[in-house]
Amino acid sequence: MKKFFEEFKKFALKGNVMDMAIGVIIGGAFSAIVTALTTSFINPLINSIGGAEVAGSIRLPWVDYSGLDAEAAAELSLNYGAFITAIINFLIIALILFLMLKAMNKLMSIGKKKEEEEEAVTTKTCPYCKSEIDIEATRCPHCTSELEE
Repeated sequence: MKKFFEEFKKFALKGNVMDMAIGVIIGGAFSAIVTALTTSFINPLINSIGGAEVAGSIRLPWVDYSGLDAEAAAELSLNYGAFITAIINFLIIALILFLMLKAMNKLMSIGKKKEEEEEAVTTKTCPYCKSEIDIEATRCPHCTSELEE
């Protein structure tokens, strides 16, 4: 079971998997901006020409509001608040993902440094003359002492 989790960890923390996950999240947040732009600006403009009702907060200057009650007049205006909210949400999501990815990259680099240090050990110290010798040596080439395993 431990080996399974190690393999899953290697798979999940690969660069391309993380990049794809971040791309999906950013894409979802950006689609919210596009949806807000469409429903807040484009739909009211099109519907004001055709006379349909759309919720909003800015009155369109070319629409005659005199024959409408207050509720219907409010429905034919632009809703810029939803669009600004979508942009702010996108920026917050992007910032959080950036910070998470930066922290994960830092942790991954620490793990890689430890692995490199462990792999780099190719020598040991002779207990008798304290000189540096090959890790596989059974006898010190400097003092000719026999080394214990």
